[in-house]
Amino acid sequence: MNGVHDMGGMHGFGPVEPEANEPVFHAPWEGRVLALRRALGAWRKWNIDAGRHSIETLPPADYLRLSYYEKWLASAIKLALGAGLITQRELETGKRDPSVPVATPPLTADKVLPAILKGGPTHRETAATPRFAAGQAVRAREINPTGHTRLPRYVRGRRGMIERDHGAHVFPDSNARFLGENPQYLYTVRFSARELWGEAANPGDAVYLDLWEDYLDVA
Repeated sequence: MNGVHDMGGMHGFGPVEPEANEPVFHAPWEGRVLALRRALGAWRKWNIDAGRHSIETLPPADYLRLSYYEKWLASAIKLALGAGLITQRELETGKRDPSVPVATPPLTADKVLPAILKGGPTHRETAATPRFAAGQAVRAREINPTGHTRLPRYVRGRRGMIERDHGAHVFPDSNARFLGENPQYLYTVRFSARELWGEAANPGDAVYLDLWEDYLDVA
């Protein structure tokens, strides 16, 4: 999407200021939001890419004013309502809607740690052969999809070099729309800073991005 979330290369937001000794959570409610997202995700009503897309489609003013975990919470509410896991009445009252049958949650306390340790690997086997190889020049495609994509605006149409082949992985653009995993090769691509930002950029700087085959053409 060409939305407010795609801020790469934009001006006006001030310098990035890392927080020294940043804690895992700044407040207990942030940890509860993370737990809530994991518990809701266990119902498998959506996937990680659809979850990311739900954050991207928050109203622009909300996206800019909300903190990281506030975005997660707003997204969780939207996803849960859309999937029928909660009702509008439950959201407004904070109490169970008696008209809805009680369901047994798929994620219980004893399953949490194994689920975290297992993670959500996206590597997939494929019989296809890779289109590109390390050292090959490529150009990021000039696309403007209305759905989820992991190809940022600032590299579209820019020339880069394949650095590494990571094998086939779930393609987020189709997965977010529930059109299948469509596994394809994922590459680390090096873009020189001057290719992206012009002659004012430091000639020794570069940006490395992991990009899927559908994002790339031979340069």
